[in-house]
Amino acid sequence: MLQTMRKHARYFYVLFFIIILTFIFWGVGTLDKPQSVSVAEIGKEKVSVEDYWRVFEQRRREAKEQSGEAFDEAMEKKLKETVLNDYINEKVLLVAAEGMGVSVTDKELQEAIMNNPQFLRNGVFSREVYFRSLDLQRMRPEAFETSIRQVLTLQKMGRLIGSAVEVNPLDRGSVAGDEATINEAMKTVLDMKRDAAVKSFVNAVRQRMEIKVNKDVLS
Repeated sequence: MLQTMRKHARYFYVLFFIIILTFIFWGVGTLDKPQSVSVAEIGKEKVSVEDYWRVFEQRRREAKEQSGEAFDEAMEKKLKETVLNDYINEKVLLVAAEGMGVSVTDKELQEAIMNNPQFLRNGVFSREVYFRSLDLQRMRPEAFETSIRQVLTLQKMGRLIGSAVEVNPLDRGSVAGDEATINEAMKTVLDMKRDAAVKSFVNAVRQRMEIKVNKDVLS
């Protein structure tokens, strides 16, 4: 039972994997590449065609590695919808965060960058490494830092929504084992409930928003 619960416990950080992957060395805000065409518009937030296909191709490679020859046209079509839906969900949360006044301070942003292992030299943040890494990926520091702000904002929203969720005592009574096993099971249950709470929040916000999708560019 516990193993099955762990398998399905994703929590809100997994919901944010799209942006978390795109802001690290995936060419977000690449130089000399205007992103005028959008796959979707969610309030003031947009999903550019370039960012969408970049993420989709990464996801498709991963799916093909896992599925092998079983990966077919139907699976690819479903993956396109999944990537688009995940992207829209993240943008919805960003719009909701702005409306709720949830933001990231300059200090929080600075700490996130300075603690990133990819920018450390001998365990210490190196400006030289930072700027050289971004330059190699043709990324503007401003665009990179904006992406990190988005990730941190999404994480704040996840924690804020998840903080209202508690484990029901009845859940604890349904798990057998020693104290360590029960505690681990309850942590998994809590993560699952938090994940469900985030999804419910996103769905509720989506119903109140005007979301424009241009699927023609995905064909």
